[in-house]
Amino acid sequence: MVPGLGTAVNALAVLLGTLVGTLLGHRLPERTRDAVTDGLGLVTLLIAAGSAVAVGDDVLEAYVGSSAPTLVVLGSVLLGGIAGSLLHLERRVEDLGGALQARLSRGDAGGPERQRFVEGFVVASLVFCTGPLTILGSLEDGLGRGAEQLYLKSALDGFAAIAFAASFGWGVGASVVTILVVQGGLTLVGVGLGDVLPEAHLAAVTAVGGLLLVGVALRLLRIREVPVADLLPALLVAPVLVELAAALA
Repeated sequence: MVPGLGTAVNALAVLLGTLVGTLLGHRLPERTRDAVTDGLGLVTLLIAAGSAVAVGDDVLEAYVGSSAPTLVVLGSVLLGGIAGSLLHLERRVEDLGGALQARLSRGDAGGPERQRFVEGFVVASLVFCTGPLTILGSLEDGLGRGAEQLYLKSALDGFAAIAFAASFGWGVGASVVTILVVQGGLTLVGVGLGDVLPEAHLAAVTAVGGLLLVGVALRLLRIREVPVADLLPALLVAPVLVELAAALA
């Protein structure tokens, strides 16, 4: 099995889903597209809940103690949010989406169409790259254990891309840039460093990823524009805090 094949399939699935969704979206009234977006927000909440419950994982509790997992997740989100906001990650992601829209668009790059493109790029990038399958699947692929998890993720992302693109258009397709960078990078980590995340650390990362997906859902449901990209460093902080908590336990 060639490392990186799962990520390539994932990117292709998103592009195909975006094509179908874009063609379909022009034939749907705005209220229908809004209903699709709301449905995706609710499904994202369901996926987020399934990931966030990893905070009660038995292996994690055995490693850091029964009272520490919630503190690990809390500390990860707080420290990651501080780091991400200081680095202006949300603004950088939005700027990248705007730059891609300007390059791909033959017309006016400003106004509502630009905002729609950027929102589609940001939301799709976050949904497709913050879930546990992104981390688990990419590492497994790099470790030579197969890309089955990424193939499953490709199917899910392809259907999600159809729904997203019906509302946001080609900004969703531009998220393949993020997929290739994030998943490709994690696959290289797996190739070069081997099994870098023990099960307890992975449980903490999964729980934090679930919380970030809650933020994405809140954006999709138009409840609050949570700057989820600013919180992404929390995924890197979580394993460090797990090790620190274990040392203090």
